[in-house]
Amino acid sequence: MKILLAEGDSGICARLRELLQGWGYEVITVTTEAEAWAVLQSEDCPRLVVLDWMTSGIDGVELCRRVRARSHDSYTYIVLLTARTDSQDVVTGMEAGADDYITKPYDSAELRARLCAGRRILELQEQLVRARETLRDQAARDGLTGLWNRVSILEILDREISRARRERSPVAVVMADLDSFKAINDLCGHLTGDHVLGLAARRMQANIRQYDSVGRYGGEEFLMVLPGCDLEGAMAQAERVRSAIAAEPFAVPEQSRRVTCSFGVAVADGSVRINSHRLVREADAALYRAKRNGRNRVETLSSDLVLAGVSSTRPLQAIANQLWLAAPLS
Repeated sequence: MKILLAEGDSGICARLRELLQGWGYEVITVTTEAEAWAVLQSEDCPRLVVLDWMTSGIDGVELCRRVRARSHDSYTYIVLLTARTDSQDVVTGMEAGADDYITKPYDSAELRARLCAGRRILELQEQLVRARETLRDQAARDGLTGLWNRVSILEILDREISRARRERSPVAVVMADLDSFKAINDLCGHLTGDHVLGLAARRMQANIRQYDSVGRYGGEEFLMVLPGCDLEGAMAQAERVRSAIAAEPFAVPEQSRRVTCSFGVAVADGSVRINSHRLVREADAALYRAKRNGRNRVETLSSDLVLAGVSSTRPLQAIANQLWLAAPLS
């Protein structure tokens, strides 16, 4: 673990550095307050700090206040080194933001024990942060498919529409619905239906660009958000996903079953003000058009670009492949 040692006395600093390195710490030493603050402001700053209370060039109490005043997700554990033993001085240091203190001349065994206590607290905080992030991710995900849930995908769409307005770029929405899904549930059971939803979700996720997003909108409906896509590009991306779903039967318990999906595409030009509700309604209307026209197809209300099954998809499938190959990896 990294540790920052801020000590203005070069002799004490050298002895402490040797001691801390012997205990397995990666030690960063500074001798002035400005140097200490620069290290604490860095991206990968140490989270464990041994700080001189007051010596040449370093005001440890003021540094504690500055550390606590900043907004930072990771906690910094501070041990003050001080020659002061008056109880009011100790209170001042702790109120400034120190977590612990040790008096000079220090006992090395005591210092080691106090640093071990600090490490345990930091490790506990890391566990709490990981648990929080896990819960946050679970709250944003659909429990069955692992995709974004309805609330999250609509929040993503709102953000992408706002960005499209700022950058004067398009953003596309694709509404997808598995064809005849009720028949799968009725004939094969709801567990098989759930399995099909999970497989379809994985095929969708595998066939979008890394910066696209897909979520479960509800039931067997899915919503894809494609930033930077004009109508032709969005149609091609949707066709790529349609082909991936229809290409091979889904392996379900004790059988395989061919599954198809219909798609409706809507695009917002960055120069035109449009909200997410209107864009989703347009994509939904285009989806119903695809259902009426025979299913297993991609359609839009801007009707010049319509993909219908294998027979008429070759030109746009080529576009989809070009877009896929040209998409950046990150």
